[in-house]
Formats: sequence, C-alpha cells, structure tokens
Amino acid sequence: MLLPKRVKYRRVQRGRMKGAAHRGTEVNYGEFGLKALEPAWITSNQIEAARVAMTRYIKRGGQVWIKIFPDKPITQKPAETRMGSGKGSPEYWVAVVKPGRIMFEIGGVDAALAREALRLAGTKLPIKTKIVGKAEQDGDAE
Repeated sequence: MLLPKRVKYRRVQRGRMKGAAHRGTEVNYGEFGLKALEPAWITSNQIEAARVAMTRYIKRGGQVWIKIFPDKPITQKPAETRMGSGKGSPEYWVAVVKPGRIMFEIGGVDAALAREALRLAGTKLPIKTKIVGKAEQDGDAE
C-alpha cells in the first residue's frame, strides 16, 4: 500500500476537483496508458488492486509504471462521536485525479495483452477510464 514517509501537515482540507489535469496527460514511459475521464479521489488500496490486476495478467512480463501517488490524508471521526472536538485522525490516503491524467502505463508487452491488462485495471477504479497509446496521442491535440 502506498503512503508518504512523512508529510508537512498531518491533516489537510478537502479542496475541489475542478478542471482538467495540466500535467501527466501524456504517455511517457510505456507504449500504452490508462487515462482518467472523470475527477476522483483514488485510494491507495484501489491503486494497489489495479497494479496487482495488471501484473498478474501480463504474468510479470513487461513493465508497469504507476504515475499517481496518494499524498492526501483523509480523516474520519470515530462512529457515534458528538459534533465538535476537532478534526478526526487520518484514516487512509488518496491521490487527487483530474480528467486527462494518465494513471498507469505499461510497456514491453504486445498491444493486445497491454490493452486487456489496462482494461482489467480500469475495472478496479471508481471512475471511467480510457486506454491510450503513445502513437495515438501525437495527433491528439487536447
């Protein structure tokens, strides 16, 4: 499970997931990538589930790159706690993903295998995704 070694602030505000991603919108390392089409918080457990699904399908051949990192702590107050008495303690970590962000990349395997592995990874995530190739993005002016 991914989480930061240390952070400057233990608790952060929720923020907004407005607009499209400006960075990380192109396939750089592998031949194919999994692109987010909706904004969401992707938890470290969901990232791990997608990674396991991909690596198992390609039978540890090729290479997988995870391009998102869960660096935002999400707090929860204990059940049946009265209002007030401050913010809850950090429970899990999320990566803030905006539309257009490439979340995973895969390389070193043939196209059909890579596309199926990324499709399986996409089913583990709570958002709509799209599989993009390195060749496809050159003509794609977003």
